[in-house]
Amino acid sequence: MSDERWNELNRRIVNCRQCPDLIEYIQDVGRRKVRRFRDWQYWARPVPNFGDPQGRLAIIGLAPGAHGANRTGRMFTGDDSGRWLYRALYETGFASQPESSALDDGMTLHDCFITAAIHCAPPKNKPTRTHLDHCRPYLADTLRIAGRVQVYLCLGRIAFDALRKVWQLPPMPFGHLREHPLENGRRVITSYHPSRQNTQTGRLRWDDWIAVFQRCRQLLDGE
Repeated sequence: MSDERWNELNRRIVNCRQCPDLIEYIQDVGRRKVRRFRDWQYWARPVPNFGDPQGRLAIIGLAPGAHGANRTGRMFTGDDSGRWLYRALYETGFASQPESSALDDGMTLHDCFITAAIHCAPPKNKPTRTHLDHCRPYLADTLRIAGRVQVYLCLGRIAFDALRKVWQLPPMPFGHLREHPLENGRRVITSYHPSRQNTQTGRLRWDDWIAVFQRCRQLLDGE
């Protein structure tokens, strides 16, 4: 039953048209493309959740990348952020392979899934409050359906704030590899987002990044 509800939720996400400005933007990106992807047929629709709805690790990102997930149709697939994320997931046993490049590349996730604060790529990666408000019910439904989650990993402050608003939690400090305990032994972990702005400037180094996923693994394995 959970899988059926998950699939129906993903269909609702893909068919969502609540933000006409975002739909116009992602379709325009799909028409214009960029030179290196000129032979691609862009997805250019809201991007659904990806992964195991029975997973105990929930990864919450910001939004699809304009020429990443908005092109490929899968969260964190086809851009630099995704290369960092899937390599880390593979090295800690959550992904079947270290790279994700397209919907038909064979990637599967084990015991985890990926969602986002909003499901359409926003201009300059900066969603408005209205965009976030419109998409928040999808995040709430995602977390309600995926009832086995023990660790919620928020990639960036916007993702963390989106989660807090879903649960109506008070303000809490954000930082890299910061933990916040919840009831029933669950935890929220916050991390810097693996954007190029963070990875290419050295704000987020690989050792610090992989430590986040090693900690998630430790918590889930009861170490």
